Amino acid sequence: MTAPWVAGVEPERVAVAQSGDVVRIRQLVRALAQECRLSLVDQTKLITATSELARNTLVYGGGGTVQAGLVQNRGRRGVAAVFADDGPGIPDVELAMTDGWTSGSGLGLGLSGTRRLVDEFELATEVGEGTTVTIIKWAR
Repeated sequence: MTAPWVAGVEPERVAVAQSGDVVRIRQLVRALAQECRLSLVDQTKLITATSELARNTLVYGGGGTVQAGLVQNRGRRGVAAVFADDGPGIPDVELAMTDGWTSGSGLGLGLSGTRRLVDEFELATEVGEGTTVTIIKWAR
């Protein structure tokens, strides 16, 4: 899935190199969610998913980048975020996406929980090459 960024509006790119960056990414996504007029419940779901994925990018991917911005598709508007790292990748995606599986140090959501919080979720990973996760939350 390629995020259908709003034409003429470049997504913001934020480096994920330290824990303070996770806070900055949360703030950016919150502002975008408000601009897109997501409901308070949907804002909370998106920000929670963003926190988990940004933290995963930092802790498991060794840092990386996040692109976040407004998206539009077939008359719908939403917020997308693309988390990318050059870390070790995920050796067993099926296990990592299993409900209840945890690395033991996360927020307790895991990737499967994060997937349920958003409308669209795509994970691309290659062992030794890194991981990219794209999420979208559409306005209702």
